Amino acid sequence: MQREPTEQFRSATQNAWWTVNRGDGPIVGTAIHNGHAMRSDARALVALTEEERLREEDPFTEFIIRDLANRIVVHRSRFEVDINRARAGAIYLQPAQAWGLSVWREQPPAELIETSLAVHDEYYAMLRSMLTAIERRHQRFIVLDIHSYNHRRQGPEAEPADIAEAPEINIGTSSMDRAKWADVIDTLVAAISATTLAGRPVDVRENIAFQGRGEQTRFIHEHFPDTGCAIAIEFKKTFMDEWTGKPDLEALRSLRTLVGSLVPILTEALARQR
Repeated sequence: MQREPTEQFRSATQNAWWTVNRGDGPIVGTAIHNGHAMRSDARALVALTEEERLREEDPFTEFIIRDLANRIVVHRSRFEVDINRARAGAIYLQPAQAWGLSVWREQPPAELIETSLAVHDEYYAMLRSMLTAIERRHQRFIVLDIHSYNHRRQGPEAEPADIAEAPEINIGTSSMDRAKWADVIDTLVAAISATTLAGRPVDVRENIAFQGRGEQTRFIHEHFPDTGCAIAIEFKKTFMDEWTGKPDLEALRSLRTLVGSLVPILTEALARQR
């Protein structure tokens, strides 16, 4: 039986918060919603099934960034603590925070919440330290904040979301100084548009399904306003069945190749910022 790309990776990281790979170069990839693991006390209170949680997580995004020398993969589920929400909303206490889902069997105790929020605090302390080191070495950097999104929310047999509102790749730039980083963003969009996936042109658009307003991009642009370009990239879940969780391995390999190919192109674009 063929194992999923992240199956062995996840089994080895059940107790880890995240994994950091540090190499040379100014391009960083992150997969902060890839995680599915939860602490035992949090998991015991969760009302959702494994399948319901997986549907709203971003499985296989760590696989997509594996060829980047600098990368961060978060292993904790967003249902334990959402790294991409502001601290005050990082625990889903109300259905409105979680696509209408009632996450908890009962109100989680304050101690559980604070333990989870400590992970949020530690993540951003780690991220700031890592990016400061890359800034010191390369003067500027780009973070590719990789996510994925559902497009069959009405059910596995229902019609997918209208393509007018659901590009295959969505580039989110709302939290950045768009004019300052225009050359980088335009270069990125042009590079993706020039490729094909499964023999067809790639539908890549900016700020359509999502606008890049997550906490990580906001944090980076706040703390590195002149040197850090954080780009939220959302892949529509055409690389998997969002209802069963089954991946399309060929599609995933194509996305991994695509993201890896962006490194020299973006490095050159970043050099033009000087």
